[in-house]
Amino acid sequence: MARRRLGILAVALFTAGVISACSIAPTPTPTGQPMGGVPMTMQPGGMGETVKGPIVPPVKGYAEGLEILFIHTEASDPQVAKLLTDMMGSPVLVVPSLSHASSVMLANVFVFTNGIKGGGPMGFQPDVFDRPPGGPDYTPLRALNLVTWKDERAAQELNSVSEVRAAESRGEVTISLPGVVVNMPFVKWAGGQR
Repeated sequence: MARRRLGILAVALFTAGVISACSIAPTPTPTGQPMGGVPMTMQPGGMGETVKGPIVPPVKGYAEGLEILFIHTEASDPQVAKLLTDMMGSPVLVVPSLSHASSVMLANVFVFTNGIKGGGPMGFQPDVFDRPPGGPDYTPLRALNLVTWKDERAAQELNSVSEVRAAESRGEVTISLPGVVVNMPFVKWAGGQR
């Protein structure tokens, strides 16, 4: 009788272990402060999963000398999309047709390829934007402008397009246009947020 009870108990424990191993583990609840200080949380919910908070983590940048937050959602180039995906841990979709957007639909983003270390996609200072929200010419579609310091030791953080253009006119930086377009909507800016 005792042996039979042990056998039944062993089968019950084995079955419980198999069921536990086969069940779907709950989604972890990551918390933290992505760039820009906006917390992210994901909570498991009932039969499915409910995500609360931003799905796409915001990134710090500058527009007109002020700190802003933005997100990357799509890019026209697969390598840029991968770089941004790896940077943020959130998928940036490849949309090749973005590169055919008319100039009227495009604003600029200045991305630094060297200089001051920071949170930009290449490991240097944050991106600089023109045409922020609040004006009639705001658009989230951005033509990628790569900014390279000629003498990296002379680099300083630039917070506005006028500072970038002034550095270019002094011969301190070069700016190249690789023909890449990235959808980069602002989520927080001077005077507003989503």
